[in-house]
Amino acid sequence: MASKTPEPRICSVARSLEVVGEKWALLVVREVFLGNRRFDEMVRRIGAPRDTLAARLRTLVEGGILERRQYSDHPARYEYFLTEAGLDLYPVIVTLREWGDKHLAGPEGPPAVFEHRCGHPLFSHLVCDTCGESLRGDERRRPRVASPAAGGSAKADPAEAR
Repeated sequence: MASKTPEPRICSVARSLEVVGEKWALLVVREVFLGNRRFDEMVRRIGAPRDTLAARLRTLVEGGILERRQYSDHPARYEYFLTEAGLDLYPVIVTLREWGDKHLAGPEGPPAVFEHRCGHPLFSHLVCDTCGESLRGDERRRPRVASPAAGGSAKADPAEAR
C-alpha cells in the first residue's frame, strides 16, 4: 500500500516567499527604501551579478512590489519605485535588520543605526491592534485558516490541535 504524501500547508508566508524570499530580492527592496532606484546603483550597493539582479527586478515588478519607470530614452533606462505592496514591506525590512543587528552583528556592533524623523533610534514593535499587547514569538497561538465553505471565515487549523 502506497503511503499518502502529506500536502504542504497553504500559507501566506510561503506565498510571500515566492516573491521576496530570495536574498537578492530583499536587498533590492532595501535599496529602493534607501533611495537607490537605478540598476547600476543597485549593482554597486548589493553586489549581485547583473543577470541575477535583472531577474530579481523582473520578479519584483511582476509580483507587484516594484514599478518600473523610464527616465531616459537613449539608451532606455529605468528607475524602480515601491508600489503600495512594496511600501508595506517596510516593517519586514526594519524587523529583519533589527534581528540581524541583535544576533549577527560583530564586535564592532551594527553597521548602521537608523533613526525615526523624531531623532530617536528606530525599532520595530509588533502589537495586537485590538488589545495593544506586544506580540511575542514564544507565545503559542492556534492559527486560524480560512474556510472556503464558510465564505472565507476563519476556523481553527485541525493540524494544530494535535
